Amino acid sequence: MLKDEKAVVVFSGGQDSTTCLFWALNTFQNVEAVTFDYNQLHKKEIECAKSIAEELKVKHHILDMNLLNQLSPSALTRMDIDVKAGKSGELPSSFVPGRNLIFLSMAAILAQQIGAKHLVTGVCETDFSGYPDCRDVFVKSLNVTINLAMGQEFVIHTPLMWLDKAATWKMADDLNVLKLIKERTLTCYEGIIGDGCGKCPACQLRRQGYEKYMQMKANVSTAI
Repeated sequence: MLKDEKAVVVFSGGQDSTTCLFWALNTFQNVEAVTFDYNQLHKKEIECAKSIAEELKVKHHILDMNLLNQLSPSALTRMDIDVKAGKSGELPSSFVPGRNLIFLSMAAILAQQIGAKHLVTGVCETDFSGYPDCRDVFVKSLNVTINLAMGQEFVIHTPLMWLDKAATWKMADDLNVLKLIKERTLTCYEGIIGDGCGKCPACQLRRQGYEKYMQMKANVSTAI
């Protein structure tokens, strides 16, 4: 644990950000969470985040980012856009342009106000659906830009950057929160908590990772 260090976690109530919240609580002395309301289709995301933060007694900020919805049409912000995988190098329809750019920038402004040096986000380049703002190079570049813009030294942490979904489930298990992550978080593009619809790309990735991790765990137990 980093004594006397404070962190802000970008927290959506999904599998990745909730795992990162527990990672932060295990790493930093003081942790606060921030959730962005950008008029996303599934308000249950915010409800999940609020419920988990309340249970953990983590101070939780919910910020109005409706402008992002106006500027960034996506399957996650528009009912008339279907969730589709990207083809021939195109981005998937679930990509929300500028989302992580804005979220991390706003999180840094909040962090400055509350005296926090560390920002934590659950972006991942291993299982990232091709989203350009989930790449390590983007995060490192933005970290430099934020520091220059704010005149302050922030550190952006990405605990999941090089983990596949199986390894992310393992991290949750190591943190003793596997059951909570599986049952209480919302990853599904259809807005179904827990195991979700089972059909959308997010659910399939989540389920495949879980099954892979549980098989790995079973193999280790058998070997012992």
